[in-house]
Amino acid sequence: MTSPNEPPKHGEHFEPHDPVEDVVPMIPIVLPAVGAALMFLLAFIAIYMA
Repeated sequence: MTSPNEPPKHGEHFEPHDPVEDVVPMIPIVLPAVGAALMFLLAFIAIYMA
């Protein structure tokens, strides 16, 4: 087993895993859902305070 700090050896293709690339495809679904929930909560707070 090699350590993560060890450079790749000749002939090996090493590409580090980027966790951001796992999240990017979910942005078009999550962003509107979070926006809708935030607007609902802000409206609820405004009605409650009035």
